[in-house]
Amino acid sequence: MNRRSTMAGRLIARAAAGIDRAVTLAVRAGSPGPESEPRPLSHEARVRALSDLVARYAELDTARYFPPPRAIDPVARAQGTLRKSARTDLAWPSQSGTFLPEMAEPYERTLENRVAVARLLSRGTRRPVAILVHGYLCGQLPLEERLWPIAALDENGIDCAFIVLPFHGRRADPRHTGRPPFPGRDPRMANEGFRQAVTDIRELARHLRERGHPKVGVMGMSLGGYTAALAGTVEPELDVVVPIVPLASLADFALEQGDLPEAPETRALEHRLLEEAHRIVSPVHRAPLVPAGRTLVLGARADRITPLAHARRLATHFQAPLATLPGSHLVQFGRASGYERLFELFRELGFGSRGA
Repeated sequence: MNRRSTMAGRLIARAAAGIDRAVTLAVRAGSPGPESEPRPLSHEARVRALSDLVARYAELDTARYFPPPRAIDPVARAQGTLRKSARTDLAWPSQSGTFLPEMAEPYERTLENRVAVARLLSRGTRRPVAILVHGYLCGQLPLEERLWPIAALDENGIDCAFIVLPFHGRRADPRHTGRPPFPGRDPRMANEGFRQAVTDIRELARHLRERGHPKVGVMGMSLGGYTAALAGTVEPELDVVVPIVPLASLADFALEQGDLPEAPETRALEHRLLEEAHRIVSPVHRAPLVPAGRTLVLGARADRITPLAHARRLATHFQAPLATLPGSHLVQFGRASGYERLFELFRELGFGSRGA
């Protein structure tokens, strides 16, 4: 690579990082949270609340935090074809009930979120299928079809199933236009949301296997990358797990975004308590159930939303290779090389094949 192209790459990466920062500031400044979301507390009040929550989880039987996946019979609606694949929208009742009883009312008041939603792109049942998990503020299915490399997946003999995270896309309250309540500011709401999201993924994976697909994997981007990694610590039957520009720690994210106090001691205390409060749903605090050889992490070197340290942390925990692209979180230029490493892994695992 000559000096001119190297400099151009650096300038593009710098611009991409700037876009990450600008969009993050715009979202945080211009999108109000849900009315039910608690207002920021004082440091003392946050420490009390987090300490109480950590103690509460310690007293409960969290070994059964994630319910076993049920056999589901989704309502299927044909939505035409895309790249010669049948496009089918699936909907089924999401598992009801929250782990913490006091969260039932605020969590279940959004009726739309009680229904799990997915879109399947399939050429039949003989091909593996990748469950694709979107990022924060996304989940609009027509947009997801453009954001993911579905053409490359199809060419490599892999079907796709887009799944919608809680309180996003069709599962959002149509009366509210601001930020969704999940993950939100309340750690309890985030934990309940990840519990529901992973359960929805497991039930969809079970359904796809029962439908005849020989292998099922999960790929997630950003918040979806965190969710995909978490699923890999809960569901042992997944054939491959691929977090992309992933979030690895909600506490680290709060620290990086300036949401914790400026004073070093109080900042460190809140960070530790927040990490503990989310431990129950933290992919880096749970043992991976998917073998190391079936996991790949893709990170972006210019990422300013979930910096590359998040991808490194997940890769280390899962004993997985880390592939990097030169772009940023939102401007993923150079991702073709990262996806080529992904398809190399798929071929090594027999997960799809060209021309299938």
